[in-house]
Amino acid sequence: MYDLSKLRAHGEDVFIDETARIVRPQLVEVGSHVGIDFCVFTSVGMKIGNYVHISPHVSVVGGADGLLEMGDFTTIACGSRLICNGETFSGNGLVGPIVPAPYRDTMRSGPIRFERFASIASNVVVFAGVTLAEGTVVGSGSVVTKNTEPWTFYAGAPARPVKARRRDAMPALAKQMGY
Repeated sequence: MYDLSKLRAHGEDVFIDETARIVRPQLVEVGSHVGIDFCVFTSVGMKIGNYVHISPHVSVVGGADGLLEMGDFTTIACGSRLICNGETFSGNGLVGPIVPAPYRDTMRSGPIRFERFASIASNVVVFAGVTLAEGTVVGSGSVVTKNTEPWTFYAGAPARPVKARRRDAMPALAKQMGY
């Protein structure tokens, strides 16, 4: 079991698998009823709400300046990749974290935010600066490059809206739970 005392803060009923690699635990705040499964890797700061699940083999990269915020009742399914800071590969400079800053390519930076009830399915890629609006779901294998609209299902590369989602049931159930 992961040593929760390494985290900046944590709530109750938190499970982090011992194989999870949290590079900067002092930048991580975790709410209650949270599960972070095996082989999750993160190098960024995280603010995780309540009733959040991060599935196996998820990577969240971007270094000390990166940030992932997950609201209550959000999930990341297995194999997904979230890139909070990364090169644009525009050719304006050299690529790679070892290259000194003045010589590096243009960077795309910004927090990735999951508003309440937002989820991504397996093998989704989310780029820096994206907000997944309340109730958004992104289908497997999608690539999210732009903010989403509330209560909408997205799919594709790049991800596009596919259909509306029901918006009354989940908030009502959360309210019954006291949220």
